[in-house]
Amino acid sequence: MELDSSHLLVSESPQTATKKSKKKRKREKERDEGAAAAQLKNEPTINEQPRFDVKLQLVNNQFDKTPPVVGYFPSGYNPHKTNDINNAQEPNLLLAAPPSVKLYRNAQRTKVEKSSGEKNEKGRSSERLELVVSPNESNVEFVGNSYKGEAMAAQLCTYALGVFDKATQTLKIMPIAGNKILRMEPKLRGSHAADKELATFENGEITADQRTARLRQLNVQYGPKKSIIQDKKMQALRKGDDPLSQKDLGRKIENAPINKDALESISGHGARNIPPYNSSAITPQEAYPLDGIIITGEWDFLEDIYKILQVGGEVSSNAYPTFVCNRIQKLREIQDEVEKKRLSCIFSYITHLIKFKDQHSLDGASSARNHQFPSILRQKFFEMFNPDRRRLSVEKIDLLISYVLVLTLYADDFRTFPADVSNDLRMNPATVKSHYRNLGCKMEREKNKYLIILSVPLEFPQPKRKFRKR
Repeated sequence: MELDSSHLLVSESPQTATKKSKKKRKREKERDEGAAAAQLKNEPTINEQPRFDVKLQLVNNQFDKTPPVVGYFPSGYNPHKTNDINNAQEPNLLLAAPPSVKLYRNAQRTKVEKSSGEKNEKGRSSERLELVVSPNESNVEFVGNSYKGEAMAAQLCTYALGVFDKATQTLKIMPIAGNKILRMEPKLRGSHAADKELATFENGEITADQRTARLRQLNVQYGPKKSIIQDKKMQALRKGDDPLSQKDLGRKIENAPINKDALESISGHGARNIPPYNSSAITPQEAYPLDGIIITGEWDFLEDIYKILQVGGEVSSNAYPTFVCNRIQKLREIQDEVEKKRLSCIFSYITHLIKFKDQHSLDGASSARNHQFPSILRQKFFEMFNPDRRRLSVEKIDLLISYVLVLTLYADDFRTFPADVSNDLRMNPATVKSHYRNLGCKMEREKNKYLIILSVPLEFPQPKRKFRKR
């Protein structure tokens, strides 16, 4: 069956008509919005701000003036609300007193800041501040500080405050106090949290023990492996300060047997002002026990010379005494590594003793200015020699010299020449020989030089008796 094309009706589906009508309405909407925008662009805006040609002025920090302090109140408190009430023209409203504002600064850091001048930019930016805003007739006060809480977060920018003077058309840019925007937290007035913090802030820094504990904690968490091992050794040496360890040690001492003969034969440096000795020793090593001079925990901090030799380096004559430098070749020739390490540690201990003497004397302070002491030795030397006002007493100098001379005897197998150590101690050789005699040594002539020999058993010189003339 064939259909005539004139009888066919071509019509669009309702879905197609709907789509086209939506597109049409969208185009008309866009056309209307564009026309409205063009009309608004041509018409002037009622609230448009006028433009000014201003002169920019930068204001630097002044030590005799406090820069502006900037803070914000996350609680929603508005300190300017009282000003709005006071400025109102309604006679029924009573005048509200403005809140009191107090600024606390660290006194110690302020003194350092004033003495350092313009050179210490970092010191000024790290100044500790505390701002307290106390509303009138309220038990709540707002406290903001620049040294803890939100202020301790990483800061990658510098804050400044701009003040525009319309009369002179000048915009002043000035730094803000502490380079911090303080977060004003509400706290109860007179509470432990507010008053104690202000008192702590005014008193200054944390204690030395707290600082040491914090540094140790950081070192254990983030320090290198070598530093952590060294810290563990130091803590092991400090166990004597622990009350539990002291109690356990006291119990062991009470139960330990006592050798009265050994106590009678061994004397400390209190009587003769010399290192601990054994007057009845049968060998030179027993006469002045090395363990009584260098304790067990100190050997690990005396390996500087040994490490230099291990890498094939040279020992600098500016950093080490002449006695040590003239015997480095002897160290290199030793095949036994244990003996080489032991002798290197003795040389290092001699160096620290001589440098400690130089640091606390007038004639040698410059040579020991840059010398680095292990902390365990520095503390021990201060306890042993007790320098008063950076100077050693005559008695303590003699004791230090005795320690040095005993170690020189160990270094030269108890047969030594006094020339090198006399030069290092800045003393007359005759005076050094007198100190050797006081240690129980004897003198022999060898190749037109005096040879010092430690003989056993020890024989100390007897004091000369003075007879009255008749």
